[in-house]
Amino acid sequence: MLGVIVNVITVLIGSTIGLLFKKGIPERVSTAAMTGLGACTLYIGISGSLCGKNVLIVIASVVLGAISGTLINIDGAINKLAEAVENKFKKDGKGVSVAEGLVTATLLFCVGSMTVTGSIQAGLTGDNTLLITKATLDLVSSMMLAASLGFGVMLASVSVLIIQGGLVLLAGLIAPFMNTGAINEMTCVGSILIIMIGTNLMGITKIKVADFLPAIIYAPIIYNIVLCFSK
Repeated sequence: MLGVIVNVITVLIGSTIGLLFKKGIPERVSTAAMTGLGACTLYIGISGSLCGKNVLIVIASVVLGAISGTLINIDGAINKLAEAVENKFKKDGKGVSVAEGLVTATLLFCVGSMTVTGSIQAGLTGDNTLLITKATLDLVSSMMLAASLGFGVMLASVSVLIIQGGLVLLAGLIAPFMNTGAINEMTCVGSILIIMIGTNLMGITKIKVADFLPAIIYAPIIYNIVLCFSK
């Protein structure tokens, strides 16, 4: 769990620094930064979406994820949990919501091959090298995100602890199902959600991205089902 703890600490440190910088940034500069951040997020999402090899798995995962998440109302639940914090830190309805910062940072920190591969590697062999490398990258990312998205980014440290910590603890059970193909499809689906976040940040769309989160879980499951039937 050392790599996970280091990653949580780097996100907390980075987001704290970002929040301190945020206080001195004029609104017009913040708006411009949000647009730039959205464009960079689009780039990250598009790059990651190229990992997938089977478009039908991606489509099925996203559609099933959207249906499941909407029925459960994940977006509504996250917004309710963030409401108390948001009312305290968000002034006069300006800026982005705590929930938006939380979901955006959670996806960027927890979706990708480094998260899954690093967590499984740490759980099976005790080698935290990949997770610590990722933690260094997240230190810089959390600074930039918190400067634009606010306190919700700091809350994403809890997501890192739960998701990466869970993967480390369950590494022995999930490793057989998380081969390279499954990780690639999961990364592809997660990257599509990141693209949605990018368009939201740029003000192009208002997608409830949280409702699509189950798609990330469906991707490796569907991949393994297809793999079994193709043998």
